[in-house]
Parts: sequence; structure tokens; C-alpha cells
Amino acid sequence: MRQHLGIILTIVLAIGILVAINSAAYVTEEKQKDSELAPNRSTYNSGATGTRALHDFLNESGYPVMRWREPPAKLLGNSGDKVRTFVIVGRPRVSIEEEEAQTLLLWVERGGRLVIIDRRPDEQLLPRSGEWKVTTEFFDFGISADPAQVDQMTEGVKPLEPSQPTLLTQDVELVMPSRYFAAVKFFELSKEEKEKTGPKISANEQQDHGNSNEDFEDSPTVNSGNGPTVIAATSAGVSPAPVVHLSTSKAPLLVDYPHGKGRIVLLGDPYIVANGGIGLKDNLRLTTNILAVSEGLVAFDEFHQGHRASHNPFVGYFEGTPVLAICGQIGFLILLMLWTRGRRFARPLPLVQPDRRSSLEFVASMAELQQRARAYDLAIENIYSRTRRVLARYAGVDYNSPRRVIAERIAARSTIKAHQLDTLMSQAEEAINGGAISERQSIQLVKRLREVEITLGLRMRSREVKQTAQNI
Repeated sequence: MRQHLGIILTIVLAIGILVAINSAAYVTEEKQKDSELAPNRSTYNSGATGTRALHDFLNESGYPVMRWREPPAKLLGNSGDKVRTFVIVGRPRVSIEEEEAQTLLLWVERGGRLVIIDRRPDEQLLPRSGEWKVTTEFFDFGISADPAQVDQMTEGVKPLEPSQPTLLTQDVELVMPSRYFAAVKFFELSKEEKEKTGPKISANEQQDHGNSNEDFEDSPTVNSGNGPTVIAATSAGVSPAPVVHLSTSKAPLLVDYPHGKGRIVLLGDPYIVANGGIGLKDNLRLTTNILAVSEGLVAFDEFHQGHRASHNPFVGYFEGTPVLAICGQIGFLILLMLWTRGRRFARPLPLVQPDRRSSLEFVASMAELQQRARAYDLAIENIYSRTRRVLARYAGVDYNSPRRVIAERIAARSTIKAHQLDTLMSQAEEAINGGAISERQSIQLVKRLREVEITLGLRMRSREVKQTAQNI
């Protein structure tokens, strides 16, 4: 131990230096203040622009919610079978690729609900429905208000009443948006656009509507100050026109429209669902209606918010800390030590010649002599004397105590019956005192003594253990 003390101290010192260097060099990212110019709409964010309050409320209220941290392609697999509503809040930090957008729309076509809550959503996620095209228009680009200050965010804005009674506006009286809302616009394609693009109807829509719009020719139109807003569904199918649920004096704020067997919901103001505005008026009621209008799991998109799932829980737990770098450097030092230990750097030394003689050779010789002389009583005496000593110690009595006392004490502390132990000790003493016994009987007697020791957990002495190991 002393000759390796210097090496051990050197290793400990090297590890300490590495930890100190990594800790000093590690710089934590300063937490940026929430702002509407660079919002963080993640459900992990408890700031004013985050949506953690909404997620925690739904979770604690018994709604099935989850944070989706896998690529959108997983929605089409087994892991996405239970998801019925997919929620994208705000402009994602990780841009949505064209292939991912097509995957999401394919999932909607199969019956899913895509909820987009953003001022300027990705146009790839807003496909046209029949001859209708949906988009948004953001009016106020000079965002300077503090999202944590309700007065600044809602300055000059009046609460909104639902445009019509629907499932999304059930039990909603007033909704308070922010001053930075975006208007949702939808319009029919012109004849030139129709001829240029042609009919763009999904496979599911073709199956449901027969590749034509004959079912919607006689559909009644509900007009508002902003033009046609609602086309009622006929008995033959569902109108492809967007349905307005909430609107301002300028334009609609909340609409939804069909896409295949599913629907796409578009809300033009993320402040309504953010931590800073979810508690105003009936914003929470409206948000709950939007997300929980259909049964099934509600998944918040965290994959495009920068919280993608890590396949290694250990790496994911220590990600962003100097622990991984320290472990890597320590591993490199260990490999370097193993490599140097396996290389000779001095003259060769002769191998150590161990003493092949066993300390149990004397015992083996004596056992052979006793076997040849048929001195079974002597062999049993050597074994029984030790067994009686450990039994007396286990019973807490003197070595010379009567057998009955030792047996009764041991029976009181274990599962061994006193009568059986007393009989066994009596047979051993009779053999020692010259009683007739054969080789087979002596072996059985010794075996029973050893079983008693094992049952009571009476281990051999350390010296005997070492002798047995050397003999092996």
C-alpha cells in the first residue's frame, strides 16, 4: 500500500485539478428576460411568455397532456396512436422542415387536430381547404411592451365576445387578447389561381366529398361586417370553409377548418395562452375548449422548442454541465494509466516463485494416517471439539456445560430442535469414547455436524478460511 501511495495521491491530485479547471472554465448561460420580441413559448418556461401554467393546469385537472419531444414522423407510428391534438404555440425555435410539415398534415388528414397559436404561423402548416386559403396578418410590428405587465400588453384593447356559440366558445363570455394580436384572413381563390393550382383536395377529402364541391353549392352563408365568415355544413358532408369562433373589429382571431378527416385550429394571439395572459377574463376557459374539445391525448410540441428527447438518460441529465467533460477526461487518464502499466520501461525481472507448499499438507497427512489406521474416533474428536466450542459460544454457556443445556439454549435461538441436537452430540461423544462406528457412519456424523454449523451461520475461523483457499 505504501509503495502505491504516491501513485494514488497523484491520481487524486490530477482529478482535482481537472475538476477545478472545468468548473472555472464552465460558463452558465445567462437567463434572458422574457420579451415578445424573442418569446419562449415552451411548456418548461415559467416566464411571462411561456406556457407552463397552462400545461400544469391541464395536467393537474386530469386532462391527458404530454410534452412531445420526438420528431413529427413519430406521430404516424405507435407512439402517436394516442395523440389526438397536437399543439404548436408561437414561432418554434427550431424551424419546421417541409418534410415535417407534410408529416403533420398527413397526420391531420387521418383524423388528428392541429392547433396553431401564433401571430405569424408557418405557411406550410396552413393548407388550403377546398377553394379557401387561410393566412394571417400582423398589424403592430413595434413590440415594446413587457409581457409580464398586463397593462402594457392590453393597452387600448377591449375584451372580445364570441362570434357565435360553438364548442370552442362554450361557457366563454369575454376573452382578453393582447394589443399585438394577428388577424386571421381567409378568402376564396381567384379563377386564375384555381386554374393555375388546380383542385388540391386530400385523399381523405376525395373519399368523403366525392372529388367535387356539389355538396356545398347550396350551403347557406353567414355574413358579418368583414364579408362571408361561415358556410354551414350540409347533410352530405362538412363545409371546407373556415369557421370563425372569435373575432375583433378588424378581422377574425380564432378559426378552424377541416383537413381530411381532421381539423386545423388557428389562434392569432399566443398571449391568450401564455403565462402572462392565461388568467385574464375567460382566456383559460377558451384555451381548455380548444385543446380538450375532443377526447384523447394533447401533445405540446417541445421538439421544435429545442427540447428534443435524449436517447441516453444519463447524458440528458448532465447535458449543459461540465460533468460530461470531467468524466471524459478521467476516462482518458484511466486508459493512459492502463496503457503505461502494460508497457515495460525497465530491465526485465525474474518472475516471483511462489511457495507451492500448502499449509494444509499436515492436515491431509494426518487425515490419511487416521483413515489407514481406522481411527475414526480421533477424526470425529478433532471435528467435534471445535463444533462443541462454537455451539457453546453460540448458546452463551461454558464449554463444559451439559449437552442438554447447550441444545436447549440453541433451540431457543434457532429452528433446530433440542432433541435432535442433543442426540447428535451424544452420538459424537459415544464415538469419541470408543463406541463402535464405521467409516460410512463417521462420514454421516461429520456431515450432520457441518449442517448444524451452516444452519446456525457459524463461519470458520479466518485462519481456516485462508488454509482452505490455499489448499484449493
